[in-house]
Amino acid sequence: MRITMNDLHWLTIKQASEAIQAGTLSPVEYTQALISRTEQLDPKLNAYIKFTPERAVSDAKKAEEAIVKNKSITPMTGIPYGLKDIIDVEGFETTAHSKILIDNISRTNAYVTNKLDSSGGILMGKLALHEFAIGGPAFDLPFPPARNPWNINHHPGGSSSGSGSAVASGMLPAALGTDTGGSIRNPATSCGIVGMKATYGRVSKAGVIPLSFSLDHVGPMTRTVEDNALLLNAIAGYDKNDPSTEQNQKIPDFTEFLQKGVKGLRIGLIRHFYTTDSKADDEMCKAVDNAAATFKKLGAIVEEIQVSPLSHFSSCNSIILYCEALSIHDKWFKTRPNDYSKATRTRLMSGLFIKGEDYVNALRTRTKLTQEINNQFRNFDLIMTASSMQAACRIDEPETVARTYPRQARTVFNITGHPACAIPTGLSTNGLPLGFQIAGSYFDESTIYQAAWAYEQENPFHNQHPDIK
Repeated sequence: MRITMNDLHWLTIKQASEAIQAGTLSPVEYTQALISRTEQLDPKLNAYIKFTPERAVSDAKKAEEAIVKNKSITPMTGIPYGLKDIIDVEGFETTAHSKILIDNISRTNAYVTNKLDSSGGILMGKLALHEFAIGGPAFDLPFPPARNPWNINHHPGGSSSGSGSAVASGMLPAALGTDTGGSIRNPATSCGIVGMKATYGRVSKAGVIPLSFSLDHVGPMTRTVEDNALLLNAIAGYDKNDPSTEQNQKIPDFTEFLQKGVKGLRIGLIRHFYTTDSKADDEMCKAVDNAAATFKKLGAIVEEIQVSPLSHFSSCNSIILYCEALSIHDKWFKTRPNDYSKATRTRLMSGLFIKGEDYVNALRTRTKLTQEINNQFRNFDLIMTASSMQAACRIDEPETVARTYPRQARTVFNITGHPACAIPTGLSTNGLPLGFQIAGSYFDESTIYQAAWAYEQENPFHNQHPDIK
């Protein structure tokens, strides 16, 4: 493809990588174009907490030199990316978007930072989030909340809000987020991009500030399915510093079967999650149903299935999350409660009212619910359902935001640990993204990508871009 300066910020990772390796695109030129776009847009979007153009240009020059010398070239060589600001970068602040950690300088890189650095990626900076990945959006913090590029008056989803906003706006082709109760898939759905919560244990959490030890995931956020698979290729793997990662689990090339199609795949549709348990808005409901119809048209076998009510999964997630979060924040919560935002303080306080027996019972329930979903994968290759139950609401209406958070079906797969990916479908009548999610069996992200890619070819929403005003 012929690349012009106006195209650079909308290049996919695949397109940029091919151009860089062919010598038709300079990593420095590419990086400088994204720096210019960020300088233009970020004052409106607040996606960055720490923007590092000097480091980015330096990294780009190193990537350019590596390409000239043909040293360890990967699909991520010369590709700019951003990190949610709970992921450590040596010598940089990791603030978690909080006053409490405003001066917290990381002494080492997170595992995923090392992986991206060694792959030749170009770090553009640290991205906004909801405080400690739980409290937000909040306006009583040292940094403003990120905005949705499709409408800056609307919520970009959380907690990986800056990651979603930066990728959707064309400031970055790739970013990492974290997902404890849907915090990759929520901003992915809200901002109209692809967000993967891989299998628990697929990606190391070492060097990432925890929210819930047993629910946290790190994952890729991109504009296309193929890019998402390429980014997961770069960050997946066993890490001796994270005992939750699987030492004996082979890391496949997640792009290998993208073009295989979905003919013959069996997909279980959990429709009651978004039609009965937590009724989605009409447009979102139609978007998920239409996605199921698209898979049928492409040759997949789609059957409606029944599992426990959504409330069982969400309640289980909440009890475990708030108990584990409070244990992590115990010292700060006792000594510096007023340094949290009101939203974070309120949510952490929930953990004070949960008894030990409630936590134990939630763990027992988790086992039962996990087995229930596992049983479905005996008959189905994939499961699909809604992600959010509505398009992004206004960001300046805290009561409305608070009502939207429980209205989702993402916590299901945090409880069970299965991989799940949010995929955009189009825009609502008021111009905001809609989407759905696909889940797979443990360590079978490849089949999710296979189905998501097939859907994307039929519905190439990634070719639509927000008009940021």
